[in-house]
Amino acid sequence: MLFLPRYNNTALLIATYLFYFLCCSSSSPSSFQVVVAIKSARSAASPSTTATIATEKLTTPGTTSAAVSSPGGSPNGSLSSTNSQSTMVSSSQGSSGSGSGESTTTTKKALPDSVKLLIGAGGIYGAFLYYGSLQEDVFRFVSPVDGSSFKQAWFLQVLEALANVIIGFIGMQLTGPTKNIPLQMFGISGAAQVSAKACTSLALANGLSFPVATLAKSGKMAPVMAGSLLLGGASYTVREYLQVLMIIGGTAVVSLGKKKGGASGGDSSTMGVVYIVLSLVLDGVTAGFQKRLKTETAKVGVKPKPYDFMFWTNLFMCVTAVVVAGVLGEVTSGGAFLLANPEITSKIGRFALCSAVGQSFIFYTIANFDPLVLSTVTTTRKIFSVLLSIFLKGHSLSLVGWSGIGMAVSGILSELQAKMMGGSTHHKPKGK
Repeated sequence: MLFLPRYNNTALLIATYLFYFLCCSSSSPSSFQVVVAIKSARSAASPSTTATIATEKLTTPGTTSAAVSSPGGSPNGSLSSTNSQSTMVSSSQGSSGSGSGESTTTTKKALPDSVKLLIGAGGIYGAFLYYGSLQEDVFRFVSPVDGSSFKQAWFLQVLEALANVIIGFIGMQLTGPTKNIPLQMFGISGAAQVSAKACTSLALANGLSFPVATLAKSGKMAPVMAGSLLLGGASYTVREYLQVLMIIGGTAVVSLGKKKGGASGGDSSTMGVVYIVLSLVLDGVTAGFQKRLKTETAKVGVKPKPYDFMFWTNLFMCVTAVVVAGVLGEVTSGGAFLLANPEITSKIGRFALCSAVGQSFIFYTIANFDPLVLSTVTTTRKIFSVLLSIFLKGHSLSLVGWSGIGMAVSGILSELQAKMMGGSTHHKPKGK
């Protein structure tokens, strides 16, 4: 497919995810147990002393102390920890106020920020670039059996959300689940989010090309601005209006600038445009519900962890997708299509796995860096996804189409630059 044969790709994804967990465990351990055996050097007749440090769970960085028990005599030991990355254990044995002993020091160093960034950004790029490539392949696939194509977008969301639920559950058990989470807002947010993703898939299934869909999804600020203007009376700067217009206008130019005779299955359609616009509207709705979710959790004094968000959000996404797919009959028709076409079954399996792995790397990046770093990585990833699709999937653009790419990318990068310069993200209502 994109980089390696399909089975090697699957093995690479699994190996990458395991490597991710190893890196996380090395940088933020949740618990540890140290046993230090110290043998007195005074004489062969002197008994050995063993100091056992009880397991202590580290929840926050800072100085942590642990009780030490030592059998026989009155030796003492101590544990000091300057942060969650470094542990030093020392113990000494004496007799009648004199004598000599041995001490053991164990230190665990943190990963450098440059390595953490390489892990986080590399994981996001690798997982989601391949994710986008597989998504495009799924909806451009033509069955060699009867010439039909895959249209079951809601069934696809069931499989993708299920993979995220499994990985989210594993991560939640490893990091410890948060109790008393208000699940109602998770349910609403999950339903809105899976609906937005399903509409994106339906846009692709109805003929909208992947580059156009991806560029359009980069204009998420448009529905947010529209909602704030109509309902909240907010005001925006001229630059922000221009950024949105450049993204939307560039996307429109790209959709009109496709050369005749390009790759099949990539022509934009009216229904494809309708679905992508609906997806953008649902993105704005989802953002509003996610803000309310944060407010509700703050009211009850609960702070969900990253994998709590991943598990509960995707659980409700999966439930919503199952209900809709069941009503539309996509569970049976989608399952039959996969059984008849093993090739696309493999693609969808890797697609779902990429989604779960990519989400985990996003949480890893959030945990170690400022949100701006994540925004930079995800924004530039979309640009590379568009370019890879054009060059590797046979899309043929005219000069007008390339000018649209330049216009949309300029709008995306301008928005990113505004964030990096500390541009205002809070817009006051007019007249206040």
